[in-house]
Amino acid sequence: MIPIIYGAHAGRAKILRQRGYAEKEYPQSLLEKLQKTFGEPLTPEQAVARILSDVRARGDAALRDWTRTFDRVELANIVVTQDEIDAAYAETPLAVRDAMELAASRIRAFHEKHKPKSWIEWNGESALGQRIIPLARVGIYVPGGVAPLPSSLLMSAIPALVAGVREVAIATPPTQGRVAPAILAAAKIAGVSRVYSIGGAQAIAAFAFGTESVARVDKIVGAGGLFTTLAKRQVFGAVGIDGLYGPTETLLIADDSANPAWVASDLLAQAEHDPLATSILITNSQSLAEKVAEEIEKEIKRLSRISIISQSLSAQGAIIVVENLDEAMELANAFAPEHLCLLIRDAWNWVGKVEHAGGIFVGEWTNEALGDYVIGPSHIMPTAGTARFSSPLNVNDFVKITSVFSVSAREANALGERAAILAETEGLTGHASAIRKRVMRDT
Repeated sequence: MIPIIYGAHAGRAKILRQRGYAEKEYPQSLLEKLQKTFGEPLTPEQAVARILSDVRARGDAALRDWTRTFDRVELANIVVTQDEIDAAYAETPLAVRDAMELAASRIRAFHEKHKPKSWIEWNGESALGQRIIPLARVGIYVPGGVAPLPSSLLMSAIPALVAGVREVAIATPPTQGRVAPAILAAAKIAGVSRVYSIGGAQAIAAFAFGTESVARVDKIVGAGGLFTTLAKRQVFGAVGIDGLYGPTETLLIADDSANPAWVASDLLAQAEHDPLATSILITNSQSLAEKVAEEIEKEIKRLSRISIISQSLSAQGAIIVVENLDEAMELANAFAPEHLCLLIRDAWNWVGKVEHAGGIFVGEWTNEALGDYVIGPSHIMPTAGTARFSSPLNVNDFVKITSVFSVSAREANALGERAAILAETEGLTGHASAIRKRVMRDT
């Protein structure tokens, strides 16, 4: 089911092909569905552009039409009422609410620790500094088409609220005619401003451009499926975005000290997300590799999403056997995984060698699935190699920095002539004149 690959060179060739939606061919079934829906052959990018344009032109009417088309739901109300949210909270089992409250408290405590602060340095006559200003309005997309994901709401809304965002709105697709009660309960626990019963590219369009019912936002965050990701890419510039997230991925580095059953369960947990999810184990132990493969064959029979897991592991997964842990770390850094799990002796000694990863899970007890829910950092992390230059969702995604300047007459005179020289070097004589009028006291 999951291939075993021997050698770092062959392993590198395998994992560097795993690069999210952008470099994968679209299934013929999807292209056929789009042709049936739109009446002509369209790529997913073209279909998303049509939806965005329609919502921008027709507002709520387009939202209702596309919800009917894709979700098979007749929307009575786009905005979920507070009474509906309260009723869903009451309907949610107490054990589930308690678990969400625990998760919320840990997420909030983690993000409170790294809130950025404004600063001004004043030397008696001049000042420099930065003002940290929360975004005014943020739209968060919460997936819910296949299964409701209240954890994603908590992981994205709470950092925004900690940052001080004034209005935090949620968009999530309706299932069976309504938003899943667990998502509404999470919205109440997090304290979001508004919930919209819309999903897909049409939800991104509503956030980006605004409609009669949906207020335009300053930034859109959150992970989603193919159409949501393509829509975020196309509206960037009209609105800010946090990132473009492809299928989820986990890379485990393990040695012969690791528990094969635990390693197998971690790979299976990742694979059940999506047929395109990536589960990779890199180990310097052939014995462990073989035992993990055996455990996967046994354990998968007990799980509910066997078909999805099988597709994921056979197409995207791999067990790579290398000579040593240095080779394993080199491959991990080349892949730049969303989640990097260190199931090795003295795991903390290897943390400093990690160059690219969305999150580092240190030690066998710190499994990625636990991090998805209750450890604290947001589980919305960079995928498809973007951990080389981007970060997990955090409070910095929800603020903007405004520089503050003030110089005295003495300092302006001390700096001015050299600034004017630089302006003239760039051919900007108006700049040079504006500087020298103060420095030289010209009239």
